[in-house]
Amino acid sequence: MRNLGSTTFKREEQLRGTEPDSCFYIQHVSSIAGKTSVDLTADPPPDLVIEVDITRDSIDKVAIYAAIGVPEVWRFDGATVSIFRIAGESYEESDQSAAIPVLTKAVIEDYVHKSKELPRTGWLKSVRRWVRDRQAS
Repeated sequence: MRNLGSTTFKREEQLRGTEPDSCFYIQHVSSIAGKTSVDLTADPPPDLVIEVDITRDSIDKVAIYAAIGVPEVWRFDGATVSIFRIAGESYEESDQSAAIPVLTKAVIEDYVHKSKELPRTGWLKSVRRWVRDRQAS
């Protein structure tokens, strides 16, 4: 997995672009190995985009993500997580991630809420323990 953070993505032929709060290459990480920039005319879009909508709504960005072919978008509004998976030229809401199939909306929301209650190191240990438990089964 490779986190590209808030990289700006655009396609000149579509005259559209956007900058997510965070994005990840997971299934296509080998396609961008060693690259310092991503060219969407030659490289695939990120597998996962995350938008945090506390002060601004990112709903207008979702159409741009669909146009550039981002397979999955997560949105967090401060209380609720929404997982959107691409279906044709738009997105459908889902309870489970395709990019990281072990993650469900409920698990993500649980860990978001725990992040507000636990110290950062305790939260990270909890996440790592959860991942190890899934790997062992």
